[in-house]
Amino acid sequence: MAITEHKDAATFLAWPGDFELDRSEHVEEVHLASGAALEGFAGDGSGGTFFFCGDGGEERPVLYADSEGSAGLVAIGLPELLRLLLVVPWWRDCPGFTAEESAEAAAEFLEDEPDLPERRDRAAAALGLTLPTEAEVLARLREVATGPGKDYVLIFTPENTAYEPLFGEGVDETYTG
Repeated sequence: MAITEHKDAATFLAWPGDFELDRSEHVEEVHLASGAALEGFAGDGSGGTFFFCGDGGEERPVLYADSEGSAGLVAIGLPELLRLLLVVPWWRDCPGFTAEESAEAAAEFLEDEPDLPERRDRAAAALGLTLPTEAEVLARLREVATGPGKDYVLIFTPENTAYEPLFGEGVDETYTG
């Protein structure tokens, strides 16, 4: 998907999506516990990185790692990630995956950017994406993060320690797998 070919899409994804294709380097050396391939392809303004997991193309699972030592699977494939970023760009403010959390965060964004829904719709149209509802996106994020996401453990390579789960309770322990 050629995001950079669509100015409306690239602009919306950069903000409020906080997703930039020119920030693909992570802040530290990491690998997947499974040994599967890990490819950084985008990042955010706070040092977080979006990674494709495994071999293949844009259909691969997408893991997000922040700069504070937390990581989690957030989408299966780039189109699903883009839908998340377009519909709920404040997804990091929804650790419980609830509509209430999302509504609260959305209100703050809309206060500063009242044209956000129109910009989102233009970006989605440019990318040829049909957007699900906010509830559907949050339900899918929960499903991915708590289901298959358990199999995607990010390891801080120099210390062989697992990143904390991005969603939910974390553990601070040396990885032994």
